[in-house]
Amino acid sequence: MTDAGFDAWMGEVQARMEAVLARVMPAAHIAPARLHEAMRYAALGGGKRVRPLLAFAAGELTAADSVRVETVACAVECVHVYSLAHDDLPCMDDDVLRRGKPTVHVEYDEATALLVGDALQTLAFQLLAEHRLADEPNVQLEMVKLLAIAAGSRGMAGGQQIDLESTGKTLALPELEFMHIHKTGALIRAAVLIGAACGKPLDERERAGLDRYAKAVGLAFQVVDDLLDYEGSTATLGKTAGKDSKQGKPTYVSALGAPRARELAQELRGDAHAALATLGLRGVRLASLADFVVLRKF
Repeated sequence: MTDAGFDAWMGEVQARMEAVLARVMPAAHIAPARLHEAMRYAALGGGKRVRPLLAFAAGELTAADSVRVETVACAVECVHVYSLAHDDLPCMDDDVLRRGKPTVHVEYDEATALLVGDALQTLAFQLLAEHRLADEPNVQLEMVKLLAIAAGSRGMAGGQQIDLESTGKTLALPELEFMHIHKTGALIRAAVLIGAACGKPLDERERAGLDRYAKAVGLAFQVVDDLLDYEGSTATLGKTAGKDSKQGKPTYVSALGAPRARELAQELRGDAHAALATLGLRGVRLASLADFVVLRKF
């Protein structure tokens, strides 16, 4: 379970990320003003900031400089927000509500939403390139590589393609996991590993444990997302509830049923905790985040 200390830490990180994102986004009055205004609309004023939270928790694990971590967390969040702007487009999921407000293409237009995603993705890599984020250049280069793979055809974009091709189909559990390891899990894994890379090096055993943790949390996040889409309300979620089932998308609920999906989320939570065993007390914050991901209500 989460506690008051964790909740306070989470609130601090979320507020910090709002300020950092506001700072790195081009000001709305700078030309092209409409694009910059739309980028700020997409990125600011909403969201749980789960990926930045994971980056900060992993950074604490390796005693990383928090300024370095906020930069990589911002880069990962830019990629995440870009994916939301594109996923909501009529050619993808065709949604009208995100984070409790109209989606970017509804508030602006489809072409602007497309450019918002493009600009946010490139901003992410600009951030990774223009700041010193690790003591060794090869480590920072590895960060760039990790985020690129997580966002590309072997990660998030590839997972989205599989999702589009799977609409109206029934997927076996291994196929569903393969899709979500890419679509959702890859960027969550990148947030953890890149955040940790800002600090002291982990040994091979510790890094393997951290990787297992990130993969378990990534899948758990998606299982809970599917449950919330099935059980939650639009007002609570801030996005259209029941959308996946209406569109015939394969989910953990459709594949397993809600009771078994809930059990799976708890099993993945246990896997995440077990993966942190090699890290001792240093992994407490990450363990609390695994609890938060599984127990969240929105």
